Amino acid sequence: MKLDANRPVAVVTGASSGIGKSTARKLVALGWQVVGVGRDPQRSAAAEAEIAAAARDGACFTMVRGDFTLMAEVKRVADEVESRTPRLDVLINNAGGVRDRQIITPEGTEATFAANYLAPFLLTRELMPLLTVSATNLPPGSTRVIAVSSSAHRAIDGLDWDDLQSLGKFHSAAAYCRAKLANILFTRELAQRADPDGIVAQAMHPGVVASNFASHGDEAMQAHMAAADTVSPDEPAETLAWLATEPEGGRNSGRYFYGKEEETPAEAAQDHAAATRLWAESETLLAKLGF
Repeated sequence: MKLDANRPVAVVTGASSGIGKSTARKLVALGWQVVGVGRDPQRSAAAEAEIAAAARDGACFTMVRGDFTLMAEVKRVADEVESRTPRLDVLINNAGGVRDRQIITPEGTEATFAANYLAPFLLTRELMPLLTVSATNLPPGSTRVIAVSSSAHRAIDGLDWDDLQSLGKFHSAAAYCRAKLANILFTRELAQRADPDGIVAQAMHPGVVASNFASHGDEAMQAHMAAADTVSPDEPAETLAWLATEPEGGRNSGRYFYGKEEETPAEAAQDHAAATRLWAESETLLAKLGF
């Protein structure tokens, strides 16, 4: 499906269920053209049928499938998005989750780090030409990259530069917390790098959401989620749609939000030197993988 160059376009990852699906639905209801990215074939097909059927007045929804533990899949998804649209107004990097054990992918990366952090880094990099096109043709602040992080980033003091991916000592919760800290540091650095092109970067945390987020987590994580006071995916989706479309999301790049309010992230997430180093380390890792 080729998208209309005269209507706004968003890409939402993790759009086959949960927060991503609800966010895609809200953007389509606002008249946007949305490309969702999902891993599971059945959930992706169901989401596409449901949201596309509700689209009206030029809005539309289409899905691209990809496994974001693999950078080759991320690159393929980016290429497919580029083949469908000449512009990209908003990229929402929402896909992610926890694992119950260390999983080393066929590319040699650790799956939690790959899916939650390295994949959105690569996807953003690959889609920058489309984002830049939109930023050139739209009012300042209209083109945005939004990262879904987590308050879990507060549970750690910083990244382990000697073992960034937790390839050595592994603890599932700690690996997830590091990846979510990395999301905020990435947003901080992207805000600086993309500012000359007119692209705004923001991060948010969704709260504890009733979704399939922890379906691959260990027993402790699943027990925690089962006992937690959760909110519907519609609640954080409301914040994401607001950040994507309302004026507040387009000003003062590099901020961190919860429930449509700006928050101050943990001290480790405010470390500019760490943000710059993480970007360089990420580029080095991707280069070694051939991307």
